[in-house]
Amino acid sequence: MQKRQGKTDRGSIPDAFRKTVLSASQSHGVVTWQMLVRLVCAPWTETRRARFESATPHTRIMATGFYSHADCLLHEMGQWHPECPARLQAIEDQLIASRIDSLIERESPPLADDAALLRVHTQAHVDYIRSRSPAQGLAEIDPDTSMNPHTLQAALRAAGAAVAATDAVIEGRFDNAFCSVRPPGHHAEPARAMGFCFFNNVAIAARHALDVHGMQRVAIIDFDVHHGNGTEAAFTGDSRVLMCSIFQHPFYPFTGADNQAPNMCNVPMPARSKGMAVREAVDMLWLPRLHEFKPEMIFISAGFDAHREDDLGNMGLVEDDYAWITDQVREIAKRYAGGRIVSCLEGGYNLSALGRSVVAHVRALAGI
Repeated sequence: MQKRQGKTDRGSIPDAFRKTVLSASQSHGVVTWQMLVRLVCAPWTETRRARFESATPHTRIMATGFYSHADCLLHEMGQWHPECPARLQAIEDQLIASRIDSLIERESPPLADDAALLRVHTQAHVDYIRSRSPAQGLAEIDPDTSMNPHTLQAALRAAGAAVAATDAVIEGRFDNAFCSVRPPGHHAEPARAMGFCFFNNVAIAARHALDVHGMQRVAIIDFDVHHGNGTEAAFTGDSRVLMCSIFQHPFYPFTGADNQAPNMCNVPMPARSKGMAVREAVDMLWLPRLHEFKPEMIFISAGFDAHREDDLGNMGLVEDDYAWITDQVREIAKRYAGGRIVSCLEGGYNLSALGRSVVAHVRALAGI
């Protein structure tokens, strides 16, 4: 393995980069020391060189935020369970192997407070989840969903990551962000935990953008192989939210196909659907609705279990399909939302496919 050089070859850093950083820091105050160290010390690939050579003096030097926390590794539901800590470790391994870990800004998220949770969930639900947290062993929530002594902390950390990422993107610290957290959230309904999910991270973040930051219109994109019934339950009929989803049908949780709410753009896909069919659905059904809606911010429930290597689904997507979908969403965000996107990990259980797909997704978010 080639070791990273201890010193940076200053002669290899493009002059356009130095000028851009100086101008941005003087004019906009948006270049932090953390960004400077990361940008100067990271290896200068041809992609990064071209990116900065083409920069103008008034280009903002921004990054994709990456939110994760060690608490999310402590939640376990049994050695047999596919929603396991190794999922986050697989993502980290692929980020390093792909050499993009130095191009993202890592953030340690706080715990979500009750005010954030209660914008989506009932008080009875929050109290129930707290009461079920065991001192030892496992406490069953449903046949597929259990809590260990660390689950509550992990779930609060996952929701807190989504909220913190939303704040950072709206405040302009990042163009967009990805939350590499677990447990996932999109099956959690306002009054019920289910399907590996306890609190609905994306719904909590979207409601935070609406109620705390005063956004008028937000879109939620969900490309998990399973329908996001919890997110749908939270926002059905809310004209401020457009939810666009694709999912295998019929399949767990056997919802979504019959919802006629005007703010839901659900696209059920038959088993064994491949990337071209999904791309056509996105192009023909999602994109016209998104252009019409003109969202001020976009949230993504990023599930990667529609990958052809994932045994928990039966669809045929590959990494390029996830990158393509992300590119389409990013173009919508650039046009209407100032580029604002917060993406949260949902499903994805084949560890290799998950890691590769997240890298493709984050690359597309970061434009690298």
